[in-house]
Amino acid sequence: MLLRPALAAGLLILGLSQASGQSDAPVRAMDWQNTGRTHDEQRFSPLSQINDGNVQDLGLAWYADLTTDRGQEATPIVAGGVLYNVEPWNIVTAYDATNGRQLWRFDPQVPLRFGRLACCDIVSRGLAYADGKVFLATLDGRLIALDADSGEPVWSVLTVDNSEGYTITGAPRVFDGRVVIGNAGAEIGVRGYVSAYDAESGAMLWRWYTVPGNPALGFENEAMAMAAETWTGEWWHKGGGGTAWDSFAYDPALGLVYVGTGNGSPWVRRYRSPGGGDNLFLASIVALDAETGEYRWHYQTVPGEEWDYTATQNMILADLVIDGRQRQVLMQAPKNGFFYVLDRATGELISAEAIVPMTWASGIDMATGRPIENPEARYGTVPVMVSPSAGGAHNWNPMAFSPQTGLAYIPVTETYMAYSAPEDYSPETGPMGTSFTGHDEIRREIARYADENSRAWLAAWDPVTQTERWRVPYALKGSGGVLVTGGNLVFQGTIGTSFAAYRADTGEKLWEMPVQNVPIAAPITYMVDGVQYVAVNAGWGGGLAHVERNAYSELFLGPPRLLVFRLGGEAQLPPLPPESFVVPELSPPPPQPATASPEMVALGEQLYGQNCALCHGTAARGGVKDLRHMSPETHQAFADIVLGGALQANGMASFADVLSAEQAEAIHAYLIFRANEDWNADRGREAQ
Repeated sequence: MLLRPALAAGLLILGLSQASGQSDAPVRAMDWQNTGRTHDEQRFSPLSQINDGNVQDLGLAWYADLTTDRGQEATPIVAGGVLYNVEPWNIVTAYDATNGRQLWRFDPQVPLRFGRLACCDIVSRGLAYADGKVFLATLDGRLIALDADSGEPVWSVLTVDNSEGYTITGAPRVFDGRVVIGNAGAEIGVRGYVSAYDAESGAMLWRWYTVPGNPALGFENEAMAMAAETWTGEWWHKGGGGTAWDSFAYDPALGLVYVGTGNGSPWVRRYRSPGGGDNLFLASIVALDAETGEYRWHYQTVPGEEWDYTATQNMILADLVIDGRQRQVLMQAPKNGFFYVLDRATGELISAEAIVPMTWASGIDMATGRPIENPEARYGTVPVMVSPSAGGAHNWNPMAFSPQTGLAYIPVTETYMAYSAPEDYSPETGPMGTSFTGHDEIRREIARYADENSRAWLAAWDPVTQTERWRVPYALKGSGGVLVTGGNLVFQGTIGTSFAAYRADTGEKLWEMPVQNVPIAAPITYMVDGVQYVAVNAGWGGGLAHVERNAYSELFLGPPRLLVFRLGGEAQLPPLPPESFVVPELSPPPPQPATASPEMVALGEQLYGQNCALCHGTAARGGVKDLRHMSPETHQAFADIVLGGALQANGMASFADVLSAEQAEAIHAYLIFRANEDWNADRGREAQ
C-alpha cells in the first residue's frame, strides 16, 4: 500500500527572527573543544576572518590521508593549536593545526568482532577536550581519557556489558568535571542508558536508564516506575531499546543535561509491548539534573515508536524572541520530519512543523503535544510505504544554528520505505522484528516510488515562524553536516564530492572546491596565530550510505582524508588513482546467472533479513555496500568473507558462529537472484 505524502499542518508562531547564543562555560573563540563547539551545540563559530566577501579566496592549507575507508563521520576538535581527529575503529591522531604535522597517534585496539554489532558502520562521531585531556568513546564500549600532549591513556573504564549487543558510535560530552556518554544497540536488543563519569578519575557518578527494566527486580527510580506504566507484556526480555547513541546538550544555568533517545527494540511495537502504549522513554528528549542524573522532564516525539524514528539527532539550545518575549528553547529536527521548539526549562512544546512531505502524521496536536497519526502507517504483515523512511528526514549529520541570522541550517532528505511485520515474531525472525520478505510486487512498487521521489536539500529554517527561508537542492541524497560562522557563511560537504560555502542569509553559493570524496561529517573552524582555518573529514559511508546506491552514477571517490582550508591556501590533492572506488552505475553490467533452486533462494531471503539487512539494506538495496553489485572477485571470496572474516578490518566480522556453510551459500544465492531480478526489471522499464 502506498501512503501518499502531504505536508503536515502545524502551528505558526509569529515573532522576531532574532536569537542570542546561550552562554556556557568560557570557550575560546579560536578553539573547537567539543563536537558542537559549545555546550549549546549550535555548531556556530563567531570567527569572521573568512567571510562572505573573501571566501572565494579559500584554498587547501593541508590534508591528511585517513587509514580506514569506512564512513568518516567525526567532527574534529581543536585546543591550543592542536587538532585532534578520530577515525573508524576509534583511532585518534593529534596534528599541528597549522600544517598537519602528526604529533601522536593512539589506537585503542578495538576487537574486530564488534564491527558486526555496529548497526551503521564502524564509525565514530567525535571527541571531547577539557583540562588537558582528550576523551574518547570506543566501539566496544570503553570511555578513555588521553593526555592531550602525549596521547597516553590517563584512565579507561568499560561503560557497557560486552556480553550484550552494546556499541558506542557517538561523541562523549564533557562539562563541569563530568563526561557524559550513551550507547547504541537497540537493533540488537539492549536496554539503553546514559552514564556520567568523573573527568579526573573515571569514577562513575550516575547512570540513568532510558526504558524500564524487569519490574520484579525493582525500578531504579520513580521515572522508571512511571515509564513502566506505558509498556505491557514482558518487554524487558527483548531489551526495550531507547539507546542514546548520539545527541546531548547542556545548560549550565539550569543545571540540565538533555538526552536524545532512540528507537524501540524490536521495532514492531506489538512484539515488545503487546498491549500498545507510548513506551517511554523511546524517541524522546529527556532533561536530567546534570549533577545527580535525576529525571526532570521529557517530551516524546513519537509515542509508541515503531519506524526507527529516533530523537537522537542533534539538539540545539538558543534564546529566541517568540510572541514578543524571549524564550529559552531547545530545537531538534529528528528523523520523523518535524522541527520542534521546546521550552528547555520545562519541556513545554512551543511549536512544531514539518520540514518534509510525510505520510505517517498530518501534524502535531498542540493541545496534547502528540502527533496526529495516519493509522495506515501502523503497519501489519502487508508492506506499507511510510515517509520518512528509517533513514529519516534528518539523521545524525548535524544541523547548525546562527544567532546572527536566527536560522537553523538542516541537511534534509525526503525518503520512503516499505515497513511490514512477520506473521509471528521470534528471535530467529531477526532482532528488529520486521519482515523483509513476501509481497514482492508491493515491495517493488514501493521501491520504484521511493527511487522516483526521494530527494535532498540544505534548508535554512526559521524556528520562530517555523518556515523555510531558503534551500539548496541536491540531485542525490547523502550530503554532510553543517557549520555556520560569524562571517555569514554556511559550510557543507556535498554528495557531488565537493566542499561548499553559502551565504547564511540568502543561500547563495559563494565557493566550492572538488575534494575527491564526500565530506559527510560536520566541518569546524578555528584560529591559530591570527589565521582562521576550516576543517572537515571527507569519506563516504556510514548511515548516509544507506541509500539506493545504484542510483549514484559516476560517483568517483578518492581515499578518505582530513581536509583543512585557509585563505590563500595552495596545497593540492594528488590526482585520483585509477583504482578509485566507483559507486555502481545506474545500469550495471549483467549479474552472474541465477541457477539456485527457488527453495534455496527463499531460505537465503529469510537468512538475509535476519542477519544482513540491518547493514546492507532491505531486499539488498543500498546499505554500507550494495550486495547486488558484487565484483567477480567478491563472489569468489563470498564464503571467506562471511564465514572466514576476510574483511573484518572493514567492519565485516565473521558470521561463522551463527551461519553454516550451506546457509551462507543460500544467502549468496539470494543475492545473485536479487541482482538478476532488479537488472531484468531495469531492462524492462528501458524497453517501455
